[in-house]
Amino acid sequence: MKKPLVSDARPGIDLHIHSTASDGSLTPSEILAMAVTLGLKAIAITDHDTLAGSVAAMASGIPPALQFLTGIEISAAAPSGYRVNGSVHILGYGIDPGFPELIDLLDRLKRAREDRNPQIIARLNDLGMDLSMQELDAIVGDAMAGRPHIAQLMIKKRLATSIDDAFDRFLGKNKPAYVHKYRAPMEAAIGAIRRAGGVAVLAHPHLNGINEPVAFEQFLLTLKAMGLRGIEAIYPDHSRTVTAEYCRLARKHDLLITGGTDFHGAATPGIQMGVGDGNFHVPYERYESLVAHLKACG
Repeated sequence: MKKPLVSDARPGIDLHIHSTASDGSLTPSEILAMAVTLGLKAIAITDHDTLAGSVAAMASGIPPALQFLTGIEISAAAPSGYRVNGSVHILGYGIDPGFPELIDLLDRLKRAREDRNPQIIARLNDLGMDLSMQELDAIVGDAMAGRPHIAQLMIKKRLATSIDDAFDRFLGKNKPAYVHKYRAPMEAAIGAIRRAGGVAVLAHPHLNGINEPVAFEQFLLTLKAMGLRGIEAIYPDHSRTVTAEYCRLARKHDLLITGGTDFHGAATPGIQMGVGDGNFHVPYERYESLVAHLKACG
């Protein structure tokens, strides 16, 4: 395992972490142990379209020195009238993992993902690559298979040099092996999170591609009308200027400010939990505000 970067003396948090339950390389228990080693005060495991990582972390026991929130990252469709770069990712925090409506929504997303993977493999086969679903299953194990796992299989068979290479040449949008992805309707995704007792937050807003100020503010207000309650303003790919603007909009529209690294372990070697490239920091106060909101609405 790569040696963790050393964080600064300020107590930090990380509210955007992926485990082996989706496309991360560390198990939930390994994530908890690393968070303690790094001196983080609070984390959330936010796997793609599944709460399995959060459930496994709680089952393994949360260390006394660490605060923990259940979390998820749902792939949602942009509201009508908006064009984005693929999915709009909605983070959910403080969710009841057993809430039936949310379970039903996640089951639909899981079935769609399972239907998509064989189609991608078939397209790669048509391009002359010798890949099979059996080989993919051997890599995935109990996790929820997706394109990053297919990329890992391609790397293993020397058909790509890296995950980025696999996406850039074959798996990314408009590439030869790309297959359209089913996305949860935005109102359904936000509504299920809220009714499960959670808070819905817009993940890494800059990556959506709506960066013209007026258009983005209108987009944010559209999501707020559907029940969005926060924005992930603090994110490794956001410049200081971009972060400041998202924080300004959050305060203007009474939205929570959250932050996280989008840590995936080995899949993102330059990004370490809690500290990003070594200069990233999310203040503990962001966790306190989020928890206060959950309690007030609970």
